[in-house]
Amino acid sequence: MTENSAKTVEELLPESMLRGFRERAPRYDAENAFFHEDLAELRAAGYLAAPVPVRLGGAGLGLERLVAAQRRLAAHAPATALGVNMHLVWVQVARFLGDRVRGADDSGPLDWVLRDAVAGEIFAFGISEAGNEAVLMDSGSSAEPLGEGEGYRVTGTKIFTTLSPVWTRLGVHARVRSGAVAPDEPAAGSKGDPHLGAADGDEASLVFGFVRRDAGEIAEGSISHPGTWNPLGMRATQSWTTRLEGVRVAESDVAARIAPFDGSDPLVLAIFSSFSVLTAAVYAGIADRALELAAESARRPARRPDGSDGIRLDDPDVSARLTAAILDHRASLDALAMLARDVDEARARDDWFLALAAARNRVTDEARRAVDVAMRLVGASGFQADGELARLYRDVLAGLFHPSSSRALASTVRGSISG
Repeated sequence: MTENSAKTVEELLPESMLRGFRERAPRYDAENAFFHEDLAELRAAGYLAAPVPVRLGGAGLGLERLVAAQRRLAAHAPATALGVNMHLVWVQVARFLGDRVRGADDSGPLDWVLRDAVAGEIFAFGISEAGNEAVLMDSGSSAEPLGEGEGYRVTGTKIFTTLSPVWTRLGVHARVRSGAVAPDEPAAGSKGDPHLGAADGDEASLVFGFVRRDAGEIAEGSISHPGTWNPLGMRATQSWTTRLEGVRVAESDVAARIAPFDGSDPLVLAIFSSFSVLTAAVYAGIADRALELAAESARRPARRPDGSDGIRLDDPDVSARLTAAILDHRASLDALAMLARDVDEARARDDWFLALAAARNRVTDEARRAVDVAMRLVGASGFQADGELARLYRDVLAGLFHPSSSRALASTVRGSISG
């Protein structure tokens, strides 16, 4: 499923560009501002189309190399990495489906997403909802069918809608009320179009699709942003709460129609794997940088208890803490790389959802511990509010809020044990 890359990770994210990102990151954080300059450079470099196959004009990065790229970006500008991550999730979803589900004309079901990414369109993730711990499996938003071939009108509130100031394509899901018949939906018991999935017409179903916002405007309905965006960390993502009121999802922009709590549709695994692996990569990148700062501190001169000169790493406590953190990080990176490789090679696994949730939680938990170790080793200078390590300390906490949560993971494990 992999192919040669039109560009390497280093070509897509050259060190000179990344240095500029690192220099701007404190300003974005302090001003609670969106990363407009970073995004413009990433778009110009072709990074927004990094996972798109070369034959469609992209860089052709497989998921394993995309993980490496996101780690590299996050080590320099975590909020920029997390922001663009939500765009890359949808592009990787389209790549995942294109690698596995081909039509009679050899096209993938979401090839238009890949072409739009090459053209510079910005995709955002409008799935998360307050109080909806089922996440992909259900929705508190509603989708009203508009008639045959007309799509849906979606109403509901999405939270943590990263890239809110700039998106042109918002991927959402919503529940079609019981008794409503979706456009072109097959009769009960029919399998329907394999690209779209199927759901009984007289039972509730979930519709996944994209809202278009061209030239800053949507075709129908309205979008508002209740509340304010003033989080502890990851401030430059500008992940505003988004209220949708009768917003149109055209039939041509519908990605799937599935039954609630049915994880068998390929789109569900496509989203869950792309989101879990790529989001974990961002936090792995934060850990990369935190441990780099910790190692720099450990190499600094220090006076030993006997009065002789040495370095801080000579302290057994410093050495033990840093060694443990590095080993934990190494294990996290290996687990993440293995899962990304399994996705690239389309390997069959009967524990995909458990494995992905476990890896996402492990990597983000380990990243928080790595930043904590760095804070302990760097000392008082790390406690400066405008310093890089203090920002990493705040940014890494956002990993607590990405699905699947540790509580949901524990529930999955209990289910696997009980059978």
